[in-house]
Amino acid sequence: MTDQIGNVTRQRYDQLVTQARELIAQVTRAQFSLGDMALEIEPMRPVGGSMPNGTDDLFTVTESLQLIGVALATVEDWRWTASRWPAAKRKEGVSFTVHRILASVANEAERWAAIEDAPFNPRTGKRQWTPDAAKRVVGQRVDRPVTVDEKVQAVADLTRDDEVAAQVAAGLFKRPEVTEHVTLADRMRVVTELTRDDTVAQEVTTDLLRRSTVARSVMRDDTARMLVNRAQFDNSEETRQQIRERTPAVRKIEHTIEYLDLVGSCHGFVATLGRLVPQMRGQEFTDDERETVRRQISRVRAAADWLEGAIDNGEFTLDEQLAQLLKGE
Repeated sequence: MTDQIGNVTRQRYDQLVTQARELIAQVTRAQFSLGDMALEIEPMRPVGGSMPNGTDDLFTVTESLQLIGVALATVEDWRWTASRWPAAKRKEGVSFTVHRILASVANEAERWAAIEDAPFNPRTGKRQWTPDAAKRVVGQRVDRPVTVDEKVQAVADLTRDDEVAAQVAAGLFKRPEVTEHVTLADRMRVVTELTRDDTVAQEVTTDLLRRSTVARSVMRDDTARMLVNRAQFDNSEETRQQIRERTPAVRKIEHTIEYLDLVGSCHGFVATLGRLVPQMRGQEFTDDERETVRRQISRVRAAADWLEGAIDNGEFTLDEQLAQLLKGE
């Protein structure tokens, strides 16, 4: 059975490739010739040079090159490439496109040397120039990425749109073989970004804390444990407040309990003094001990005054000075 490449035989394929290469060589010579003509009409000028802006007998560079009848950008491309490759330095068998790409090598000696050193093409098994090979030499983006860095750059270019990036990222993170190569720091950064929304963070945290190993580890962190305890207290207080609003009788019950606690505290304090003070008859106190007792009496007196005032005027909040006194600061 005859080998087929596409819809043609191997023999016909080789014939077509040979003809194509001859045509490419012809196109390359034509492009350089047109570039040389454009250079003859308008030689390259130093950057920043001046040119009259058109008179009756003198055209500008733009006007002169447009006379050729081809798009100005195309003519300028031919002209610039021809200026970078004198006829003696042009490489037979290398396309005009490769010459144009390598023309950006600033140093002439390096440019001449570069085109003589064709890279190895693994697809053909030969040393030959391709546009992508030339782009790699000058650091341009390739059209068909091969290396990991080239593929990463290609993906970055394709995902500049946030919506596209989001869909691609979601698909990638569904692949375990991908996520296992992501570093711990990068994973944490991704999770942090994805949970900036409080609703999302709440659902994720709830799911995570349902895992016993995660919950135990989190509770070993002092700050996390304190915040959890505070959250539990806040939730309980919120629940109590909702119950008070829905059931007024609850507030009356709480008032009764708090009233009894308050009266009980006063009674307990007086009863304790009534029991302790008589037992101290005949005891002598040092100056430091007397001073300490006096400070505590001052705190008791301040607390009693505060309680009396709160009951009279309904102001049950502590000011900063009184709070420090009651704390013994």
